[in-house]
Amino acid sequence: MTAKAQILMTRPTHYEVAYEINSWMKPGVWSAGPKAQKAAARASWSTLRAALEASGAQIHDMPGAKGVPDLVFPANAAVVLDGKALLARFRHPQRRREEPHNRLALEGLRARGIIKEVVSFDDDLFQEGAGDCLWDSARGLFWVASGPRSSLGSVDRIARVFGEEVVHMPLATERYYHLDTCFCPLSGGEVLYYPPALSEAALAALHARTRSDQRLEARDQDAAGFCVNAVNLGRTIIMARPPAHLAARLEERGYRVIGVDLDPFILSGGGAFCMTLRLDHMAPPLTTRRAA
Repeated sequence: MTAKAQILMTRPTHYEVAYEINSWMKPGVWSAGPKAQKAAARASWSTLRAALEASGAQIHDMPGAKGVPDLVFPANAAVVLDGKALLARFRHPQRRREEPHNRLALEGLRARGIIKEVVSFDDDLFQEGAGDCLWDSARGLFWVASGPRSSLGSVDRIARVFGEEVVHMPLATERYYHLDTCFCPLSGGEVLYYPPALSEAALAALHARTRSDQRLEARDQDAAGFCVNAVNLGRTIIMARPPAHLAARLEERGYRVIGVDLDPFILSGGGAFCMTLRLDHMAPPLTTRRAA
């Protein structure tokens, strides 16, 4: 029997769009109807959770906290591999308030045996968790970004902490401020990505490690709808409601695509991947690794 994917989610009890630290954030839209927005966010979050559970995931709850609205995006809390969690350090002071909550939640998971170890970043580095460090299970490596949120030095730090290959992916624009907004490695070896968000160096690195038939370019509409910010569980991909052309392309590859209305969270610049943190990724033994 296949073990269930272990995923951390934060209940949106205190979620709101109260400030603006990226170009997607629309506090004015939120404040025009906060009661309706809160209800929509609760419904959206519950639908995403149900889709994950129906696709074989076990969800671990992290409580929200007043005044820390973006805690609802736990992908940024840490990088987790082989039971080791490397805690994030945030660039913006608004999100820095999340750090003690993230540590408390991950230490709680360690006490329950869900993860084994919690470690910290150097004080002079910024690194915003799995949002800028994506594990590619097909290749057994990390795609690691630097740019608007994560320091260049964090790339080497991740390599040292986990002892795995890292591929540096410098980002090209403030709009796609984390790698997970524009890049999604899939279980079959394909990579869904949005080329304008990646630097020439990142595109070169991608081309060096993938075949042409594995590179699936997202369109402007796909990226703007946060469809690339997706959760891949085996042959299932859960994302913000995809355009028909994107769903068809993925289904042609043998994936089952589940679209979820995540509009309340896109108002803050986050989608399905941002709202989850995978806790059970494991690096394959050296003897069983294969070229994707």
